[in-house]
Amino acid sequence: MTDLSQALLLIDLQNGVCFNNGKIDHLDRLISQVNAKIEKYTAKNKPIIFVQHIDEDLVEGTYEWKIIPELKTEYGTNFVTKRHANSFFETSLQDVLIENKIQTFEICGAQTEYCIDATVKFAHGLGYNVLMEKGLTSTFDNPFMTAEKTIQFYEGIWQERFLLLD
Repeated sequence: MTDLSQALLLIDLQNGVCFNNGKIDHLDRLISQVNAKIEKYTAKNKPIIFVQHIDEDLVEGTYEWKIIPELKTEYGTNFVTKRHANSFFETSLQDVLIENKIQTFEICGAQTEYCIDATVKFAHGLGYNVLMEKGLTSTFDNPFMTAEKTIQFYEGIWQERFLLLD
C-alpha cells in the first residue's frame, strides 16, 4: 500500500488524546506500526504530515497537545493544527497537499469515530484517494461498543466507499 500513496497523514496522536481516561486501545502496537510507516515514507522521500488538535484540553504547547514522544516526529515534513474533527476545516492541510501535488495519501491516528471519520469522509468528498491499513486507527471503549468493535465498525463503513483499506 505504501507504494501507492504519495504521503502519510497522522492525525491526533497526541498525549491528551491517547491518554484521555486511560490509554487508547492498542496504543503500543499502533506506535510501532506508525513508526514503521514513518521510516518507509522517509526512506522514499515522501511527505509525512502530522495533524494536531487544539481545544480547551489540548492547549498548544502543553504536554497534552504534544505528539506522543515515542513517535518519530523528527521525520515530519509538515505540521498542521486544527480546531475541528475535520482536518481540512479552516486548516492548511489542503494547501500542503496541493503544494506537494498529493492526490493520494495514507491515513492513521486517533480517534476512529471522530477525527479520522470526519477527515476520511471530507477527503473523499474533495476527491482525494485515501488509503488505510487495518487497525491503524484507535479509540476508547464507549457505552455501546468496545474500542475494537468501534474500529471494525468504521473500517466496514469506509471500505470501498471512502477509502481503500488494506
